[in-house]
Amino acid sequence: MTTTDSPDHIPLQEPRLWRDDLWTARIIKNEEDDGWAVEMTRHGDPEPALVGPWTMGRDKKNPKPLDTPAFHTLVKTATEVIRRHEQQLHATLNKSVTVTARNDQRVRVALSIVPDEDNPSATLTAYDDADDSELASVNVSPAFRLTTSSATAWIESDYARPRS
Repeated sequence: MTTTDSPDHIPLQEPRLWRDDLWTARIIKNEEDDGWAVEMTRHGDPEPALVGPWTMGRDKKNPKPLDTPAFHTLVKTATEVIRRHEQQLHATLNKSVTVTARNDQRVRVALSIVPDEDNPSATLTAYDDADDSELASVNVSPAFRLTTSSATAWIESDYARPRS
């Protein structure tokens, strides 16, 4: 058995549990009402990427069984949820502003935060907007607020390390 053939990764198609190489769909009792929910979990992730309502079957008591089209739709939706989450996280951790310095030089200032439970860090970097060459880089507090005015002040200080 290879690592991808572990019991949690063997393809499976049951009425309430479907699994392929990357995803597991599980129909569960909806804790909030008398209905059913489906959770989509990417293999290796600690929590489901998607949990949503699931359709009742014809008997109005049991859930409708999973099928191929439903599974593929759930995979597509869960993948999109993860992609949006990753884009939002990237946008939160990476910011930039472009300002015009005293000499009319356009400078792009970027703040890149590295989230770490024990030792978070951040780097402030200035780039010449014309050729994207690096002009300066300093470590700053992850709490540093990058704004047009903070970027301009940093440039005007000849790139001295800003105080948080």
